[in-house]
Amino acid sequence: MAGGGGEAGACAVSPPPLQGLQLVQQGAEARLYRGRFLGRAAVVKLRFPKRYRHPALEERLSRRRTAQEARALLRCRRAGISAPVVYFVDYISNCIYLEDIIGSTTVRDYITSVQQSGKDTSNLFLLAEKIGEVLARMHDEDLIHGDLTTSNMLLRPPVEELDLVLIDFGLSFISGLPEDKGVDLYVLEKAFLSTHPNTDTLFEALLKKYSTTSKKSSPVIKKLDEVRLRGRKRSMVG
Repeated sequence: MAGGGGEAGACAVSPPPLQGLQLVQQGAEARLYRGRFLGRAAVVKLRFPKRYRHPALEERLSRRRTAQEARALLRCRRAGISAPVVYFVDYISNCIYLEDIIGSTTVRDYITSVQQSGKDTSNLFLLAEKIGEVLARMHDEDLIHGDLTTSNMLLRPPVEELDLVLIDFGLSFISGLPEDKGVDLYVLEKAFLSTHPNTDTLFEALLKKYSTTSKKSSPVIKKLDEVRLRGRKRSMVG
């Protein structure tokens, strides 16, 4: 998550939701803490209130998004898609207590490391195919992530085994519409190519694997092409 600004910074002085937790990340919507929960290594995601919203509206939105994220993680795990275990959800403070993926590396950092090392990049194509396969299975469950980036994907150690974990489902929702799935892929494509220059062939490999894995890929890829066209037209208009 991106670094917090004015209001988010003002919220940072509040104490953690549980004694012993350490703040590790401050975002625009939530704070992440790391520590122990019932004897297990845990990450705690706390949604803090936005003062510019009406308190009743803020409470409803925060509770709904907390519930959506917890349900999305559970839906992934039921479908055999690797995601953090949900230990506990506190709907009063809008906290989710999650499994801490110890020793993990973000896909973003892994790709950057391999590119900068000058080593053989063949493993990156295997990783791209792995991402395409996992996203195809996720979309076949009609689960839209809403914020797909290589920072929201982790690799469990050892990274060479490409054990991919999806995280940060705070903007997720359920939809069977090819348009929503196409937009999900478009968001990833924009983030992927801007974060990792000269990786067009990697993303093509990702989409190819997505297409061969998903049972519903044809209309999704068609919608992705339409979304790309709309994006180009907007860029031309300015």
